[in-house]
Amino acid sequence: MRKTIVPAQPGADRHSEQRLASGNIQSATLPNGLRIVSELVPWVHSVTLGIWINAGSREDPEGLEGLAHFIEHAIFKGTKKRDYIDIARCIEEAGGYIDAWTTKEQTCICVRCLHEHLPLAFNLLADMVRDPVFPKEEIEKEREVVLEEIASVNDTPEELIFEEFDLRSFPGHPLGTPILGTEKSIERFSRKKLRAFMARNYVPSKMLVTAVGNISHDEVARLAESHFGSMTEPSASEESMRKQFDISDYKPFSVTRKKRIYQSQLLLGTIIPRDDRSFWSLMVLNAMLGSGMSCLLNLELREKRGLVYQAYSSLAFLDELTTFNIYAGTDKGKAPKTLETITKLLNGKALQNPDLEDLRAAKSKMLGSLILGMEKMTRRMSRIAQDVFYYGCHQPAAEKAAMIEAVSEADVAEAAAMLSRPEKLSTLIYKASR
Repeated sequence: MRKTIVPAQPGADRHSEQRLASGNIQSATLPNGLRIVSELVPWVHSVTLGIWINAGSREDPEGLEGLAHFIEHAIFKGTKKRDYIDIARCIEEAGGYIDAWTTKEQTCICVRCLHEHLPLAFNLLADMVRDPVFPKEEIEKEREVVLEEIASVNDTPEELIFEEFDLRSFPGHPLGTPILGTEKSIERFSRKKLRAFMARNYVPSKMLVTAVGNISHDEVARLAESHFGSMTEPSASEESMRKQFDISDYKPFSVTRKKRIYQSQLLLGTIIPRDDRSFWSLMVLNAMLGSGMSCLLNLELREKRGLVYQAYSSLAFLDELTTFNIYAGTDKGKAPKTLETITKLLNGKALQNPDLEDLRAAKSKMLGSLILGMEKMTRRMSRIAQDVFYYGCHQPAAEKAAMIEAVSEADVAEAAAMLSRPEKLSTLIYKASR
């Protein structure tokens, strides 16, 4: 039985507005081009500081796949002032923590600490980003660490199938190569190549400082100026240009491979050109189709039919395109039925002619997720950066909520039509052979 959506009570809209209210968000740009965005969240005692570089695995040179990710590891191995032990202890002994990650388009190094330790956090991150020394012995050890990380992915079919799907979707393009690189490419890394990549990409015009928490914008701007204001841009010959993907190079495929695994893995998806008008329509559709226990995939594949333990959908919004995927893990004998059910869902009434009540439920789910995410400072800091890199500016949460609410049944149906075109869908199946 479907749950009835309770109409909003008097005062509820005001309550939602209060919960969605962003803190005091301010931005600035240093003379050298470095951008700074800060958000005052006065009810916390911490600061989450991120140094972002608008360069990820799609900036990896040909033959050096995984270089951006390796640098993210390597800058923890020592600087001119600190060895790897000093880096590890610096923030942790002050009660905070340091983390880093690499995506296809960005790299982030971040620290979360108490407000009084913000100068220390800036000092540490600037040291790592500007003055890594890449000690030979430590780099060799880190090479082995990343090889173990690759081996871990190779032993995890759910992760491996996404990597192969991208490889087939983006032939001959950096978007198709694994973020971690390959065993062969990692062997080609050297200190000279690490430094050359940083010289092209770790530059003010490609960097962003985001700070969220109990801080003032003036303090963040002053510390950013002090630690990064002297950075300069590379010469024209050293500039890194992002290679765009020509959507006409995408050729849909249907591939089944036998794997020595116990559970068959299934991945279905497509690529569509970037169209910001459909951003929130796609997000709402994704919430309806593959997010949470109440989504269509979980209800149809698991609860009603017992075909899978896990199934979900995902979207990735990149510079020039959007990727859409549906994943499911199932018994090898159930893979055809699982794929058939997914295809029917994509082309069925629930998405092609959505019910208003189902649409409201999806929007409510998204709004709740948006509010809950604002209570996590690292996610809050990351969302600011994602807005800046994708749209060029921060989007207030209340503005996002309004755009979610504006999505209509027709908008979802249009998004479903874009994603469900049979001639554009690709399928990759790992058939269990054990």
